[in-house]
Amino acid sequence: MSLDSRQQARTASDGARQQPPVATDMAERAAAAAALMRALSHEGRLMILCHLVGGERSVGELEGLLGRRQAAISQQLARLRIEGIVKARRDGKMIHYSLADPRAARLIGLLYELFCQDD
Repeated sequence: MSLDSRQQARTASDGARQQPPVATDMAERAAAAAALMRALSHEGRLMILCHLVGGERSVGELEGLLGRRQAAISQQLARLRIEGIVKARRDGKMIHYSLADPRAARLIGLLYELFCQDD
């Protein structure tokens, strides 16, 4: 029996085994993961996201929590909105931001566990 025949037989007997993603699917997923990691790789954006994991926040609240100027926070929030990581909700004159991407929330949670949680 040739190697190819053995692989086909093994695959047929495995039945329910999941096939690995096609190379193009894997490349697309890698590109999406890299884009998310780039967005998270900025210290200011990462701090904003850490605060948003706890729930919705306004720019003013983030300004107080981070000790940074409103303009700098707004700039980082704009980048996170473009990337689809956060979303905004207007309430009168106030704009409240929250996490829009559950993958980012999971990553931030893991980063918090690894780097911020007391042992």
